Amino acid sequence: MLECGMSDRDRQALKRRSADLCKQLVVDELLVQSLQADSILTESMAESILAEQTSQKRSWRLLLLLPKRGPRAFSSFISALKETEQQHLSDLLTESPKRDAENLHPEEEPEGKSGQLVMERTEKKRERVGDSSLPLPTQEEVSVKRQRTQESMEFSLDADSPINTPVLPCTPDFYLSHCQQSYRMNSSPRGFALVISNVTFDSHAASDLDPRKGGEVDDEVLRKLFTELDYRVTVHRDLTAQGMRNCIEEFCRCLGHQTVDSCVVCLLSHGVDGAVYGTDGQLLQLDWVFKSFDNAHCPLLQNKPKMFFIQACRGEEMDCGVEQMDGPVRTISPSCEQRDAGREGQGESQQRGALGIKPRIKLPQRSDMICGFASLKGTAAMRNTKRGSWFIQELNCALRLRSRDTHLADILVQVNARIKEREGYAPGTAHHRCKEMSEFTSSLCKDLYLFPKYQPQY
Repeated sequence: MLECGMSDRDRQALKRRSADLCKQLVVDELLVQSLQADSILTESMAESILAEQTSQKRSWRLLLLLPKRGPRAFSSFISALKETEQQHLSDLLTESPKRDAENLHPEEEPEGKSGQLVMERTEKKRERVGDSSLPLPTQEEVSVKRQRTQESMEFSLDADSPINTPVLPCTPDFYLSHCQQSYRMNSSPRGFALVISNVTFDSHAASDLDPRKGGEVDDEVLRKLFTELDYRVTVHRDLTAQGMRNCIEEFCRCLGHQTVDSCVVCLLSHGVDGAVYGTDGQLLQLDWVFKSFDNAHCPLLQNKPKMFFIQACRGEEMDCGVEQMDGPVRTISPSCEQRDAGREGQGESQQRGALGIKPRIKLPQRSDMICGFASLKGTAAMRNTKRGSWFIQELNCALRLRSRDTHLADILVQVNARIKEREGYAPGTAHHRCKEMSEFTSSLCKDLYLFPKYQPQY
């Protein structure tokens, strides 16, 4: 007997693969819009699915609805999977039960060279469906010159990939109601963006640093994203520590900063707390990077927002997560308006005023910066070898969907929330249900809206 027109065979395929789909399926706006366009989902159904807080809950709600949505629902779902680059799930659903049974009991074994764990099922899938094997998240390798035993996950069912929807445009009304209280952001281009992505490391000078599989995905995602946000993007790949310094110094000296409203710097590499690795295994200190852009060393960017995004580990500790308890404890530190050792400067200012000398406005050494980090101090960052790092995925998604009406600090809060939800899936390994937590620091003095795709008419 058919249930609202869906064939028994199709319903059984969904039922048979429901556990896999709940773990792997990425239910984002693109997939839901595809099903809406085919009249499989109504607007209210789409809203109820996207309102769910976790990926698994969105998947489960969709799977409950599909069997009731008519005879075309299954084929439309298969098409939507292909359109959203989830071909491996399409293949799973269309496999015959006989072939499916061959993969019920995957065996796990270490691959060897650098402590990577590989599930046998991954290799079997490659033989059957070519290059549609499941995405492979890895932990960013975190320390040089140490024994590595659990540094990468070469198999995971975590598949929350970044969306590729166009950046949503800011409306004229929103710009006019917010531009006076925020950083100026109407130059075209908005600014210059520098992306340094180290993927392959010197096998002799940095033999302990493995290739960052998926790193090339990240730098391409960032190139497309910031180009669409109207930044002039330059991407450099595989630089030594000195090469990174030279590149950053040249970027800081660029005279074009004078006529634009902001800048972006993205560093993607292996790392430790406070530094990232060059391809030669030498460290580039992040404090030096920030100092290069301070008000003294980069005067052309004074009073302009400077954005930094760091995709690298900040330590060796794997965040295994904890069980949630009710009643989170919150601590509040008292504010303090006092400042010591300020009287001498105050007297000098009064003396200059008495002499009729108009003092020049002073700026702090470092201000108007915001920096997003992929992980907390002392912890590792996660990277998907097929789809890039978790942090860059979520940053890409949030900026594309939210920058039209949300300032950057709030966007990074939303990125934190999305990262908090994610966890690795690698049963039988130390990485199963591993977690990551991103964070950001800010010395911004106003709201930072990017006002995408809006150019005021003067």
